[in-house]
Amino acid sequence: LVHRNNDLPLVALHKETACYANAVRQSYIPSLGVILRTTDKTVWANEFEPIELTCLIESISTNNPRIEWKKIQNGVPSYVYFQNQISGDLEHRAQLIQPANLLILNTSRADTAEYRCEVAAIDDHKHFDEILISLAVRVKPVVPRCSVPVAVTVGTSSELRCLENEGFPASQYRWFRNNEELPQDPKSSPKFINSTYSINADTGGLKFRRMRKEDAGEYYCQAKNVAGHAQCPTQLMDVYDVDIVGIFLKVLAALAGFIVMMLGVCHVQKHHCFSSGKDHTGTK
Repeated sequence: LVHRNNDLPLVALHKETACYANAVRQSYIPSLGVILRTTDKTVWANEFEPIELTCLIESISTNNPRIEWKKIQNGVPSYVYFQNQISGDLEHRAQLIQPANLLILNTSRADTAEYRCEVAAIDDHKHFDEILISLAVRVKPVVPRCSVPVAVTVGTSSELRCLENEGFPASQYRWFRNNEELPQDPKSSPKFINSTYSINADTGGLKFRRMRKEDAGEYYCQAKNVAGHAQCPTQLMDVYDVDIVGIFLKVLAALAGFIVMMLGVCHVQKHHCFSSGKDHTGTK
């Protein structure tokens, strides 16, 4: 408030009041500039689900600022939102949520990229600002390809394989026998403490150093990441004992066949020799 001085003329008093009000106004109105922020600079989304990239305008004085979104892949930018419309590969899958958030309605693995929100405000003291957001789209694994031997022999080594290449992030693998998960370390479970297998969760390999009868069963593998999981069909693996009697009989049969063959050869040669001798001695 201005205290009136009775000694001043009325015109001078008005001038004094106006100058004081102008000084107050200039001291309290800041020089505004556009300032942006986001709730998260690194965003994860599941494939086929919606995700919103936030570009929040904290400070601005321009009534109609220019808002643009760009997608940057391999260092190359392309327009996502330009001249008040969605463009590019998000044309029918995204929309701008006022004032400047970008909503992707149906994300795909191709949307994994960096996104830059740019706001230009020509009436502001700081007339431009931008913010960069990294989007990674998680992809559920597909059914892995599994390789399980049909039959192995006790005491031999063997390997079961499992692999899928579609999931993102890369899948981790687990193996099941008779619908029971095999522990990563067999020594950690009393039930599997005598097993000789090892599991590589990164590659999907299940290796046995020495097969046991107890290792027979129905096996399947599961590929899993944060987006979901998938598993291959169950496959049966039999483990057979070493058949000593069977091996002996096979060797004996092979030896008998060799003897019969040699006797036949000798018989033919002996008959040939006698025939030759008879031709040379005439009647003898």
